[in-house]
Amino acid sequence: MTKAAELAKMGEVLTNGQIGGRRNIVINGAMNVAQRGTSQTGISASANESYSTVDRFRFDGGSHGGVLTASQSTDAPTGFSNSFKMDCTTADTSIAAGEYFIFQTSFEGQDVQQFAKGTSSAKPITVSFYVKGNASATYTVELRDVDNSRRNSQEFSVTTDWVRITRTFVADTTGTLDDDNANSFTLQFWLHAGSTYTGGTHTDNVWHNTNNQIVGDNNTSFFDSTDRTFFITGLQMEVGSQATPFEHRSFGEELALCQRYFQARTGHAGNWGGGVAYSTTSIQMWLSLPVEMRAGPTLSFTGTLQASDGGALYNSSESSFAGTAVSTTSAGPYLAGFSGITHDNPYIMGSSATGSLLKMDSEL
Repeated sequence: MTKAAELAKMGEVLTNGQIGGRRNIVINGAMNVAQRGTSQTGISASANESYSTVDRFRFDGGSHGGVLTASQSTDAPTGFSNSFKMDCTTADTSIAAGEYFIFQTSFEGQDVQQFAKGTSSAKPITVSFYVKGNASATYTVELRDVDNSRRNSQEFSVTTDWVRITRTFVADTTGTLDDDNANSFTLQFWLHAGSTYTGGTHTDNVWHNTNNQIVGDNNTSFFDSTDRTFFITGLQMEVGSQATPFEHRSFGEELALCQRYFQARTGHAGNWGGGVAYSTTSIQMWLSLPVEMRAGPTLSFTGTLQASDGGALYNSSESSFAGTAVSTTSAGPYLAGFSGITHDNPYIMGSSATGSLLKMDSEL
């Protein structure tokens, strides 16, 4: 590209509304935040729509025979510290028609109104990301309009080196997106699919609602071999027809954005918060949430519930909360199954296991 062409292209970027404000609509695109942990093994079809490690990214597994390990990896291109790594541990080379495996991140409708989708002023959308694998492969990246069941997908190639992929999707004047806090839009990567999704003739960059035309005709199956790996980072989705440099945000900013959807507290008794004995066997705990969540969260925990009065420790016999009172800004889990506690006394709550999590989930 000549210098004049470079300047012209830069001028187009600077005047098309992409520079300024928050450009990257993807949260945690540099794969830096991993509140749930940095690795999870044994991910299979039973982990359908599960968030596993890196925040804001999940698998939609359908029904397949493959198994993988997901992890936050330090293998990353220059300018990045982390990537999301997938490593096939059990292959699935006999692909039934309805099988699929998708890596995805979803967006509230109120956060994608700038696309002006479904209007005469609809904007193109540009997606860019860095990828690599153990060998050459071809996969499909897709924009999915959840509200109107419309899709647009394009193929891309992976090599053994980090490469930046850029795909611009044409504007869609059909189907407006709901202006609310529900899931309206999904960015996803098809890594494995049967004929239900591959049986038609695929055409890149066309909005449609035909299932068997979703996945590219050359799509590789991630589960074709236990040698197969897939790494991704620097994921960006922005309004306009140009891919601008990846928008890095501070770790604190990215963590706060992630905490709208998921929050975790970890460690021994004393690390979760305080409560008061509601009876001689139960305790009500109240937590103020550092970031307002998308909706009142679902609460769960790992480890054994434990209470401390500053001296003695009391373990609960229950494996789940007896009840919860939640809002977008606070959570009040009700803990039962204790013995020896004193009614109306204060207690510090936690778990007996180091690294155990109190999980508050408000994911899309």
